[in-house]
Amino acid sequence: MINKKITNIRKSLDKLDDKFLQLIKKRTSLVNEIVKNKKFKKDIVDKKRINIILKNIKKKSISKKIDYKITEKIWSSMIKAYIDYEFRKFKKK
Repeated sequence: MINKKITNIRKSLDKLDDKFLQLIKKRTSLVNEIVKNKKFKKDIVDKKRINIILKNIKKKSISKKIDYKITEKIWSSMIKAYIDYEFRKFKKK
């Protein structure tokens, strides 16, 4: 038996995923601009900046009553993915 409530919620999740994809596209465009302005590979990983981002995400998550462990994992994964992306793009210069 198909649960219609779950089906409707999943449709909402699918729509939300489409919005996430648009945001990722915008973010990637900005990262491309950053890569163009980096002169050395060693400039790709900025640990100080990463720590600040994760600290801010945790603070904002707590204030918005979002489980910060979820957002921390999402942002950590995203940061790692974009670092990998920057290294791949940097080689193509």
